[in-house]
Amino acid sequence: MEGALMFLPLYLLFFHKIYAAEVDIISDSRFLTDGDTLVSATGVFELGFFRPGSSENRYLGIWYKKISLKTVVWVANRNDPLAPASSNMLKISDTGTLVLFNNISGIVWSSNTTSSQNATAKLLDNGNLVVNEKNSENVIWQSFDHPTDTYIPGMKYGRNLLTGKEWSLSSWKSTQDPSRGEFSWSLDTSIYPQNLLKQGEVVKFRWPLSSIRFDRDSLLNRNISFTQNNETIVAFSYNLDNSSAVWRFTLNPLGEVERWVWVEDDKKWQLLMVLPKDICDTYNICNGYGSCSVATFQTCACLDETRFMPRNQKSWEIAVWSGGCVRRTPLDSKNGTDGFIKYSNLKLPDAQISWFNRSMSRNECEAECLKNCTCMAYANTDIRFEGSGCLLWFNELLDMREIPESNGGQDIFVRIASSDLVVDKKGGANIKIILIVLFLGCLLLGFSATWFWFARTKSNGSEPIEEEKLLINVSEFQEEDMELPLFSFSTIANATARFSPDNKLGEGGFGSVYKGLLEDGLEIAVKCLSKTSSQGLDEFKNEVICISKLQHRNLVKLLGCCIHGDEKLLIYEYMPNGSLDSFLFDRTQSLLLDWTKRFSIIKGIARGLLYLHQDSRLRIIHRDLKASNILLDLDMNPKIADFGMARSFRGNETQAKTKRVVGTYGYMSPEYALNGLFSIKSDVFSFGVLVLEIVSGKRNWGFIHPEHDNNLIGHAWSLYNEGRSMELVDASLAESCHPSEVIRSIKVGLLCVQQNAADRPNMSSVILMLGGEGSLSQPKPPAFFLGRELLVASFPSRTYPDGSINNLTITEVDGR
Repeated sequence: MEGALMFLPLYLLFFHKIYAAEVDIISDSRFLTDGDTLVSATGVFELGFFRPGSSENRYLGIWYKKISLKTVVWVANRNDPLAPASSNMLKISDTGTLVLFNNISGIVWSSNTTSSQNATAKLLDNGNLVVNEKNSENVIWQSFDHPTDTYIPGMKYGRNLLTGKEWSLSSWKSTQDPSRGEFSWSLDTSIYPQNLLKQGEVVKFRWPLSSIRFDRDSLLNRNISFTQNNETIVAFSYNLDNSSAVWRFTLNPLGEVERWVWVEDDKKWQLLMVLPKDICDTYNICNGYGSCSVATFQTCACLDETRFMPRNQKSWEIAVWSGGCVRRTPLDSKNGTDGFIKYSNLKLPDAQISWFNRSMSRNECEAECLKNCTCMAYANTDIRFEGSGCLLWFNELLDMREIPESNGGQDIFVRIASSDLVVDKKGGANIKIILIVLFLGCLLLGFSATWFWFARTKSNGSEPIEEEKLLINVSEFQEEDMELPLFSFSTIANATARFSPDNKLGEGGFGSVYKGLLEDGLEIAVKCLSKTSSQGLDEFKNEVICISKLQHRNLVKLLGCCIHGDEKLLIYEYMPNGSLDSFLFDRTQSLLLDWTKRFSIIKGIARGLLYLHQDSRLRIIHRDLKASNILLDLDMNPKIADFGMARSFRGNETQAKTKRVVGTYGYMSPEYALNGLFSIKSDVFSFGVLVLEIVSGKRNWGFIHPEHDNNLIGHAWSLYNEGRSMELVDASLAESCHPSEVIRSIKVGLLCVQQNAADRPNMSSVILMLGGEGSLSQPKPPAFFLGRELLVASFPSRTYPDGSINNLTITEVDGR
């Protein structure tokens, strides 16, 4: 039979061509070949052969016919592409099987069904391709039972418990390759149903079933049908009241579940939702009894500090949360004295080790949990009205995060030792006393500080100085207890051949940098403070005090300093490959940076910043992160340099304000450039600019797109918003880049340059996202429209030897 299908008589082919323009079914006498399509009754959907993107391979698929932007919702032969030179045909065989074959490979794909009668195939207006017995409504096979990466209204999502049939999504391998990718989105029904996003067999994101999560959704409200029968089917199905609305769920090649709606007036798909949406959607990021929050500086916290504590406090402090939390007081379930504390607005824990009963009341549920020593918590399965149903968790509670009630947050009752229940009852009075004492203390401290300020102002006869320019001498270093060698001036002079011009590496506003060679053969870089620099003394003191004890592989190491009269020198380890900008923005040198090296540089800079912001003994804000301040060692490993403008914070300080704005235009965050407000998020903004520059090979400052006059950030945003991010990539990376890593990097860069500092991730989240572990939220329009003319008018001009505008350093801007 297969041979007969492959070599059809010429008259049959001719017969087909007669009907090609009006095919509405596929039968024993009607079939599809290349260039033909099967259209649904009212022309909503179309079935035919297509090429994804610039690929030469062809596939059989279904797409929206009336939408100008071709959007494929289903692919038949996704793992078996049709060769460009082949002649292809889709037909119903004598046994009722839908068959796709060609003149090269024979049968490429089939529905794997049989029927005792003749069959026909028809495309319905909901996008479902169905095979029916001829003259019967009996469905033999349908495409809705075999979803690919897209879910549209009318499809099921879940599992048939009797047959094992699963309705789930699996991603394309790439935007141009519809073969099955590494990500899947399915409904886990092993115990209590929950949604799982997996990469292979590894869970990346989980969402528990929660009626409120969908009931509050304006688009899907009243259109969701959830069926659960313990003996047959556990599944969702979605339908819309407004049949004219066109929307779809997709699982993209990056492992993100997206919801889109077609906007006819704008002729484009509008993105409404992305999951995972932020770092806290990363599966089990805080481990046992930990809760994740994007609203706090420390991403992970124990459920509450009075009853739980980190399993490993030191690891917890450096953002290593894998140990999770443990109870401060062990449970005493044998004596039956344990109780429960309610925690609200949480994503319910992973239910893989659980038990549920939909008919129990809350009191019955609590009693059931107390009967079992391994039961750690309970919650209602239905939270409507006063709640009903019972869901119990056993062993540790995993994968929780804070969620507002309006977005699906729920209450959970966690088992607690009886002694910790007393804390809850008496703690209210103790907290009030503590708050009163703290208030009085702060009030007294405020009066004292005010009196001191007036006294100092009066004695000096002038306004207080915000940043004093202190002369540095050897005794100051002794007072600071710096573990930093002091080199003699003669040693440095000999090492640099008396500061020979041949050894000069470069210069900036601070002065010049020379290469040197010590007697023991160690190569060094010597930074000489310029006598004419208005910033030099500040820079010198900052670099010595801020980084003398910092040790990290992605920070340039300060080896020592030298003070000789008016000469003040800093001695660093020598970086043989110079600065990143000398490679990145040079047409020839950039060819030495393939994508693997660039991606490694991005991640190395991120690790260095994380150390400065979180893991060092002081929280340090660099304030001048840019390509020229990233140095490369012999193996092209990046090291952050130049801490002359850095500021350090102690304790819980997170931001400060200055009247002297220092930094480099093109890398400065809007709140810092306009208002002098800086924080770790200022560095995050600069890092985001760096990422986009590394991907594109173009400078942010100095780049103007000829069509829309945007700088690099604006150009990157426009391309991302149009789904064309790959067009941003440096042309030299065409053969070496990995599209998934590139697109992820661009998205991270855009998240880092958000206009609102609160919308930018911290560096611990950035590192997880770059590693493919963190979840990426949807970027908002970034800060790229902020007053180019306004800022330029406020910046004093400064000329550098190489004439580079990018190295313009803003030293004094009054923050108007």
